[in-house]
Amino acid sequence: MSRKVPLAAGQAARTACARGLLRTGVNEETGELLAVSVLAERVGWAADLVASMVTELLADHWNAPDVDLLASGEDGGGRKLPSNAWMALRRLGWSVAPPEGIRVNDRIVRMVQEQAGRLLRSAHWRADVTAGVLRTWPADPGKRTPGEWDAVRAAVPDGRHLPSGVVNSRTRQIAAFAKKHGRMPVDVFEVESAPRAARLLLLSACDGQQATIERHETEPGRALLRLQLPTRADPRSYRDWTWVSCPVNLPPTIPANAVLHLPTLRLHQGRVRADLAYTHAVPKAARSGHKVALGVDWGLNTLLSAGAARLNDDGRITALGAGGTFRSAGVFARQHRLRRQGERLHAKTDHYQRLTARDDQHALVAKHAVLTDEIARVSTRRSNLNDALAWAAARWAVDQAITAGASVIDVEDLRSMEARGMGRTMNTRLSQQVRGQIVERMRHLAAETGIAVVTVPARNTSRHCPQCLTPLRHRKAPDRPTVPGWKWAICPNPDCRWQGDRDQGAWQRIAARGLAHQTKTVTDRTTGAMVIRTVVDRIEAAAVITPTAPKTSRRDRSKTGSTRRQTARPAPRRRRAPSPNRSMGPAGKRPEGHAHTDRTRLPRAAHRHQDVTTISTPTSRHRPRGAALGAGFHLHAHVTPPRWDIPPPDTTSDMGSLS
Repeated sequence: MSRKVPLAAGQAARTACARGLLRTGVNEETGELLAVSVLAERVGWAADLVASMVTELLADHWNAPDVDLLASGEDGGGRKLPSNAWMALRRLGWSVAPPEGIRVNDRIVRMVQEQAGRLLRSAHWRADVTAGVLRTWPADPGKRTPGEWDAVRAAVPDGRHLPSGVVNSRTRQIAAFAKKHGRMPVDVFEVESAPRAARLLLLSACDGQQATIERHETEPGRALLRLQLPTRADPRSYRDWTWVSCPVNLPPTIPANAVLHLPTLRLHQGRVRADLAYTHAVPKAARSGHKVALGVDWGLNTLLSAGAARLNDDGRITALGAGGTFRSAGVFARQHRLRRQGERLHAKTDHYQRLTARDDQHALVAKHAVLTDEIARVSTRRSNLNDALAWAAARWAVDQAITAGASVIDVEDLRSMEARGMGRTMNTRLSQQVRGQIVERMRHLAAETGIAVVTVPARNTSRHCPQCLTPLRHRKAPDRPTVPGWKWAICPNPDCRWQGDRDQGAWQRIAARGLAHQTKTVTDRTTGAMVIRTVVDRIEAAAVITPTAPKTSRRDRSKTGSTRRQTARPAPRRRRAPSPNRSMGPAGKRPEGHAHTDRTRLPRAAHRHQDVTTISTPTSRHRPRGAALGAGFHLHAHVTPPRWDIPPPDTTSDMGSLS
């Protein structure tokens, strides 16, 4: 079958990946049905053979000359190297043989060379950055001067827009090496050892003699994967390799007309996972010509604040509604608990290791092994939590763009942001945010509908007024205009007098900047991401939100009857409603003005048995909203619905004058 997708006008080919699971297999030679454990064992034997050969190949070529030769794209004779890593390594003559007495076919060697070639190619960029930092080593590694920043970016190839966080991390790595060895390293290959080879099978490097995949003729949601697997851990001949057929249930995210590619197999908790790659046609995202944009701003407790803005035909930019927020304080509270638990476990294992002095017969060796396994489980939980948070936040942002009819999502570029100088607790909370994962998943989901994701510079997005670009005054709250703070912003310009939430003003500035600078959007050659590199002052002067006149009702409000009797002192909108006198059960008394009076108990998920996997209620002074015991992920992430057609609420009612 053809592996190319037919494209129509305005379409582009998109290659994505979905997770599948191999639940069973059939030995084609004997017709034997293989259980999940047997299939995982045979895949593990093949993965162990590949990993051992990759480790040997990396050890032979983990040096600067070989990595530079591979990254140059030309062999010794000046011929261009193929794009496939395994073909490039064969052109250079870098081969590897299986252990003595082991028989593998040439396609297994292809997978070895493909995995090793990818790892060696990825090391070239780190080598260039490390070499540039070493050539321009600053006088004070903890703080560079503007001239030293310009020098290090000039020393790195294509380093003009290199994030400062990357340079600082390499600087700390080199400084740690110098402190330990008393000298500067020569290159990155002296600082870093050869990477460890993962236990996986890159079937994409093979052809039909090793593996094939075909979609079911009548059921588009099923496919059949055929591949050769060993029948023993040390195959001695080709007879020890047999064909195994594995039915695969395709996830619903794979379209029926998508072209399937050979997957990557990996082992996870005794099961075989298949990373199913597929290609399908999607609307092509445009770099410019956008009329409606969704601005996305990052926060701490409010992870995302987003809203839409429209570029009118006369050049004015107007906001569409009040926007929405994605709050994840409860998720970060659980992440913080898992981090502290991991730190305590690491401290214990280090202490046990010092006590045992690498004595295998010591009484604490068994406890050390138990704690090591627990560290792995805690790390897995943290990774899964980050992954779920990234997908949920990205899905919410893309849904906001689809609802608003936006053709572009402008995201604040915070790659250079480092959590420093704000205290230990605040620095840790900022470092735990998974901004990079959210942006990558946002690009993945937005590509399905042809929405472009563009990163814009973050300079002064929260500092200047979105309507007149005047520096804002940040206060504690709208009803406390004289108390310094960071949450509420007030414009001191007497002709503007804009005020609002700091994050709301930030997403308006980001959306306006993206719409005004959309002609300056470029596509990164290495990653394919769209980005606005710099801010032009002349264009920035027009990147302001034009206030719209408040909507008025046109219906006849003439009096037709007697006035309804009202109480002398009506309850205000919020915060002043008295708490009920009766007990509210496990939930306690409801906070004033927040919960409904008829809600007598917590959600069902909050009453489950509490164990080590559930979130603990924070005991410190910071208790995020929604951090209930055992409430689960989705009760700890809160979002506001889109309100594109509703005018912004009157935030100044019932709070007095702000003058």
